[in-house]
Amino acid sequence: MKSFVMILLLVVLSLFPQSIPAVSGDNVSHLFFIERSKNKNLVQYDIRLTGNSNLANIKPITVYWILENGRREELSRIERTYAYGIAHQEKVDQNRVKVILAGLKGLEIIVERMNDSFKAMVSINGRMSILEKIYIKSEEERTGLPKILYIDLFGWTRETGLPIRERIVPK
Repeated sequence: MKSFVMILLLVVLSLFPQSIPAVSGDNVSHLFFIERSKNKNLVQYDIRLTGNSNLANIKPITVYWILENGRREELSRIERTYAYGIAHQEKVDQNRVKVILAGLKGLEIIVERMNDSFKAMVSINGRMSILEKIYIKSEEERTGLPKILYIDLFGWTRETGLPIRERIVPK
């Protein structure tokens, strides 16, 4: 029961941008997370900001695990390279960065300032939307490797703020 409450608290907290001090002196704000059917561990994506609330110049997007017990853990090299890491991030201007995830190379994410915070923008069902989370449904194959059954993108449309969802089924 404690684990469920902790995960619920982490999920709720990740929905609202928060600034927490980082080791580098920069500030960090939550962008979105990946939830998986395999277990309750989450992959959290954050934006690093400078003291004047602009994007950090080097690697503005950070990614890490939030484990079921609430601990933070870095991704392994394999997870970073082939699944949840950042394959490419390019700072387009002072407050905008283009991001490609290692496991979703066909999904372009644009992180930009909206009002007083940064949001991850992505096309969901052909409409520019604020990305809240990605859900990955998978099952383990005989080889022990996961087989992705589908990926759901969840967010809110930029124009109306209404919830939106798209299911991607790998071929």
